[in-house]
Amino acid sequence: MQITETSSDGLKRQLRVVIPATEIGQRFKARLDEVKGSVQLKGFRKGMVPEAHLKKLFGRSMMAETVQQIVDESTRKALTDRNERPAVQPKIDLPEDSGEIERVLEGKSDLAFNMSFEVLPAIQPTDYATLQLTRLVADVDDASIASALDTIAARNTRYEPEEGRAVGEGDRVTFDFVGYVDGEKLDSASGEDMALVIGEGQLIPGFEDGLKGTKATEDKTIELNFPDAYQVENLKGKPARFECKIKEVAKPVKPDIDDAFAQSLGAENLEKLREMVSSQIKREYDQVSRQKLKRGLLDQLDKSHSFELPPSLVDAEFNSVWEQVTRQLESAKKTFADENKTEEQARAEYRTIAERRVRLGLLIGDIGDKNKIEVTQDELRNALIARARQFQGQEKQVFEFYEKNPQALAELRAPIFEDKVVDYVLELAKPTEQKVTREELLKPEDDEAGLPDASG
Repeated sequence: MQITETSSDGLKRQLRVVIPATEIGQRFKARLDEVKGSVQLKGFRKGMVPEAHLKKLFGRSMMAETVQQIVDESTRKALTDRNERPAVQPKIDLPEDSGEIERVLEGKSDLAFNMSFEVLPAIQPTDYATLQLTRLVADVDDASIASALDTIAARNTRYEPEEGRAVGEGDRVTFDFVGYVDGEKLDSASGEDMALVIGEGQLIPGFEDGLKGTKATEDKTIELNFPDAYQVENLKGKPARFECKIKEVAKPVKPDIDDAFAQSLGAENLEKLREMVSSQIKREYDQVSRQKLKRGLLDQLDKSHSFELPPSLVDAEFNSVWEQVTRQLESAKKTFADENKTEEQARAEYRTIAERRVRLGLLIGDIGDKNKIEVTQDELRNALIARARQFQGQEKQVFEFYEKNPQALAELRAPIFEDKVVDYVLELAKPTEQKVTREELLKPEDDEAGLPDASG
């Protein structure tokens, strides 16, 4: 095999690979002998089929198979010999001349093809100990615990029917209703025994306000328009009339936050429930703290490293991001003009995001490779179990899906690998801690679509 570099431009490479016809012939002969010893055809004893007859029956397909194997092997050998790692699968350009291909398959001509690919860039790591990182830490105070308990109590609100009670904010009203549009009954806007909590906004705007003040056994007619953005096309903006019959009005009764309430939730007493709530809040704070610390780390890694990016990876990432963005705009029936930008400006913005994702993905992969960071089988198994638990009753199908789809399994592995690399760098960077309030910790940051979904 002869390998010649015909082009080298930045990360782009093109090689010319020539496989002598004699080598192809030897491989074909070896394959023919392998088949000859095992094939069994009608009229011949096993292993006694004449070689000429085998060539007549299977020669062309076997030669094509042999050539494909040689192409695959020579591609891998070319990369190994040159100690190069392709960013994506190399592109193989076989001869376009059908006559030349025919001569190769007949064993009369050398096989020559071009191999094009982009290599991964060399990355010079920064001194991670010099990174300036801050870990935000917030204490769980009594006010946060009280607020959480109040939320839990609100979720456990019960409703008690009260005779003569007028519907008010927070009440649950049960009623029958029939909707009319253009004088005709609308079955899709009618129902019986509808239970509605006033203030939750379950129905179209104005409906809840129309029910306020009514009492059980009363009838009420509500007239309003369907919203212009209503999901049913032929009802958008249409005036409607709803004939309602009130059947029950129930007042909300929120439970007292005491030992009995705690015990109803499985806690020994209120103090134990407070401890459980405090631990849950602490876990949530820790999660937010880590997310912000990781975000800060990735920002600094992005800024402190500059290297050429494989165009194919950037293009693929941009196309993925762009498809998602345009799909969301179409779903919301919006355009870039609604966001005060042109399509060209949006493309430039998302190209920058794609470049950030690729840069961080390559960098995280490089850090992991150089420092022998790996995802263990136990870690992957635990992640797979956690994913399967999200689909109760379908766990077996989930396991089978990942067993049969290496790409899906790689996507499951990627965030684990990324977090392990992040932990490794944070250990070297030694972030300083900064006490902040709950509000400061939970303050949302500008959304950044450029965070990498996987380390690559």
